[in-house]
Amino acid sequence: MTFAYVLPDIRDLLSNPLYLVMFAFQLWMTVDAARRQEWLWVVFNFLFGLSSILYFFMVYRPARAMEGSGAGFEWPGAADRERIRELEEAIHHLDKAHHHAALGDIYAGQGKWDKAHECYEKALERDDEDLDILASFGKCLIQMQQPEKAISMLEKVCRENADHDYGQSTMALGHACLSSGRISEAQAALEKVLKKHNYAQAKVQLAEIYLKADRQAEAIAHLQEVMDDDKHAPSFARKRDALWTQQAKAMLRSHQPK
Repeated sequence: MTFAYVLPDIRDLLSNPLYLVMFAFQLWMTVDAARRQEWLWVVFNFLFGLSSILYFFMVYRPARAMEGSGAGFEWPGAADRERIRELEEAIHHLDKAHHHAALGDIYAGQGKWDKAHECYEKALERDDEDLDILASFGKCLIQMQQPEKAISMLEKVCRENADHDYGQSTMALGHACLSSGRISEAQAALEKVLKKHNYAQAKVQLAEIYLKADRQAEAIAHLQEVMDDDKHAPSFARKRDALWTQQAKAMLRSHQPK
């Protein structure tokens, strides 16, 4: 008898447009909370519709405002598509290097490395001295498994500006050298980065080098720093460094004293 009463109610709800809209909103807020690693909100948003409304005003709106994205609803990728249209129009009329590079940055952010490569190549044809273009192209080449080409670009950037992009270009150079088996050069680049910055990637990759050189104590110290930093990092930083934190955790586990 109980099911006979429950099933019609469910059918009524599913046929109610207002319910479907509220369910979609609740799901949207739950997914957003998970993306931001706000796990308590994930649970409450999933279980209670009212919680998703509170989350929208207490977390989502302020976070979007700080990100410079506004607070209204926006379909995934809408901002990128609009920016791509703007850049394509600018390229059609002006054909400037920085327009091609900006378009490449969008595609790189989407993981579309072939398209990003094409844009950076066109940008470099128009200005082969721009350090930002060279650095972005170099990072793209790393992702495309072409570290030797990346090294030549990134070395030029780092020669002219040793701390370009707050050390991230030097870190990319270290990554490229490591991928090419040029271990001593990779070590020098990564150690240079860590003298001024605190990047999880640099610590994990340098720890990898130290472990191969039988410098286990130094390697473990770097890996432990990554884990300690993760405990106190804001959610956006934890998300950005998640891959390196997971790698640090795995490396620590495999090198624990027996």
